Amino acid sequence: MTHKQMKKTLFFVALAAAFTFTACSENGTENTQATTAQQQEMAHGDLAQEQMSTEVVVETPDYTHVAEPLKTQVSELVDAYLQLKDALVASDAGAAQTAAQNVVTIAQAMPVATLTTDEKAYAEEKTAAVVNSATQIAAAGGLEAQRRHLEPLAESVFAMAKAFDATDQTLYYQHCPMAHNDQGAYWLSTNEEIRNPYFGESMLKCGSTAEVYKQ
Repeated sequence: MTHKQMKKTLFFVALAAAFTFTACSENGTENTQATTAQQQEMAHGDLAQEQMSTEVVVETPDYTHVAEPLKTQVSELVDAYLQLKDALVASDAGAAQTAAQNVVTIAQAMPVATLTTDEKAYAEEKTAAVVNSATQIAAAGGLEAQRRHLEPLAESVFAMAKAFDATDQTLYYQHCPMAHNDQGAYWLSTNEEIRNPYFGESMLKCGSTAEVYKQ
């Protein structure tokens, strides 16, 4: 293990959430979910965090030795993604479109040419995934379609931030089991407190933290 690696500390937390699923799963739309979500939150408050175990949800290689220009660009990408995520939390489709376009611009300017071999291939793969997902969000006409493309974007941004050690922020990789018709989906946040981008105000606190990345 290198000295650089030893300076990094990863804390991975899988939090078992105590849900009563019946009230939420019976609803087919976000509008009807609003009432049941409020009832759920009143009954349970913040999600239970009783059982804790270490887990790595997003596996990444160690490319922490790459030059600063790439790290800086990835850090800017994280910030742009967070603006997009916050727009979806606020259920603001227009702001989400604008933020998604900014994500595309930053990703397309990624200085992958400064990398070599495996690092370059990895950065190109993740950057392409970011551009694809963000382009879909920017082109989407409504919140439902925008939210459908958030998870692959979050995964790619999180993977790049970890692999290239490109953030000074604590990153929380969070999960909502009820997103996408109970299929579940992840998102990335710098806020430990759950603010669900898949439901917004209708189920703001639905979810739990699955992995934490700290410097």
